[in-house]
This record gives sequence, structure tokens and C-alpha cells, in this order.
Amino acid sequence: MSADPQVKKYRSLFLSDIHLGTRGCKAEFLLDFLKNHDAETVYLVGDIVDGWRLRRSWFWPQAHNDVVQKLMRKARKGARVVYIPGNHDEFLRGYLGTQMGGVEIVDQTIHESASGKKYLVIHGDQFDVVVRHAKWLALLGDWAYVSALNLNTLVNFCRRKLGLTYWSLSAWAKLKVKNAVNFIGNFEETLVGEARRQNVDGVICGHIHHAANHSDFGLHYINTGDWVESCTAVGETFEGTFEVIKWTRTAAPAALPAPESKLHEEEAVA
Repeated sequence: MSADPQVKKYRSLFLSDIHLGTRGCKAEFLLDFLKNHDAETVYLVGDIVDGWRLRRSWFWPQAHNDVVQKLMRKARKGARVVYIPGNHDEFLRGYLGTQMGGVEIVDQTIHESASGKKYLVIHGDQFDVVVRHAKWLALLGDWAYVSALNLNTLVNFCRRKLGLTYWSLSAWAKLKVKNAVNFIGNFEETLVGEARRQNVDGVICGHIHHAANHSDFGLHYINTGDWVESCTAVGETFEGTFEVIKWTRTAAPAALPAPESKLHEEEAVA
């Protein structure tokens, strides 16, 4: 654990949907986040590496390698690091129950918070009927999402020239599509149902790139978001509360308000 007083320390950190190996991955933002945050336990909640994209075309810049090295360094320094594969890094599901460089690989796990509450930690793709029953449709959606990211770059180049602020076309489009089929609500309710079935107090997941922290369905639902668009993570404080942290690298990250959460302000160090 780091002794640097500038590093924000948590009991646990949860990260998902980093999508290393894609051009949309905000690896530089994540490196800055990891430099400024530490935890006793780090959960990697799936889609850390994008095997789907890497199989089609290789893209692995130094920053992506640096993220892997940074996470493994945390493990070497004493942090417990737990990797729960998702659908984009499903190749690691062949190594469940093993360790790689001190990183545990499991399909799902139960996290006990400092307050004694138990949380199912799972990526969540198992409950996405699009991925589970029509993988070709999910792959088409992945292609469309990457195309939206490329268009988003062009749109924001023009917006900068006009003096306008950043706008995420792909996040907007994806949210519109998901809402059109009630996907997000159904996904959240389904994951809460699984947590209830496993007799725990809540669930922490990823997969849909939509950070959340609420108890709308009777149990605590937490989604870590992603490092393609939102650049969010979840931190558990030493008191057992959970914060969704948005990291913008050069601006102060803000925790999103939610039940059982505490707001915090901290200065990002460049």
C-alpha cells in the first residue's frame, strides 16, 4: 500500500470495462486514476482486455501495457487483486481458480463490506440475453459502438473548433438504444434478483457501461461504469459506504450521489 499522503486510500476499489486493446480505451486517464488511488483489495469486474477486438486487429500501445503493469504492481505491493472475466475477456474463463502474477481469477465472488454487508461481484454478461442468446447481434452492436466512437471523435473536433464543450455521441446513442428496449432497467432488476437469490445484500457489476449506485429494486445495486466513455470506478470507504468516482485526469473527480454513498472532492495530480 502506498504511503504517499496525496493518494486517496480505499478499503476496496472496483473497476470494469476498461477494454484494453481498443482505440476507445482511456488508458491514460486510468493510469492517472491508479496513481492517485490505492486500496487493500482491487476487483477487476470484467472486460479489462477486449479479446473480441484484438482477435480482429492488434492494437496495444504502451499506455495499455502500463495499465497492466500498474495493476500487477499493486498486487506485488500487497493489495489483493481479483479478476472476474467478462464477455470480452471470456478467454480467461478457462483459467478460473488460478492466479496469474498474484492476480486471482474467479467467475464471481462475494465481497463483505466493512459494515458487514455482503455483495455479489459479477461482470453481468451472463444475464444479458443479447450476449447469451444472440452473440452475433452483440458483435454487430460492438461494431456499431466502435463506429460511434470514431464519429464521436470527429464531432468533438468540430465542437472544440466552435468553442463548445465535449459531448459523447456514443454514450448518448447507446443509452437511447438501451432505454428503447428497457435494457438498463431490466438488467439492473435481473442482477438484483440474482443477488436476492444468493441471499446477499447487493450486487456490484459492470457490462453495460452505465455507472449506478442505488437501491431502486429493494437491494443495493452498484455498477462500476467504464473506461471508454465515463471513466468511472467504485470505491468502498473504510466505513463500508460506496462511492462512484468519475475521473477526468486534470479536474477534480466527483462522486455521484446515491443511497449509502458519501460525496467527496479530491484534486487530481497531473
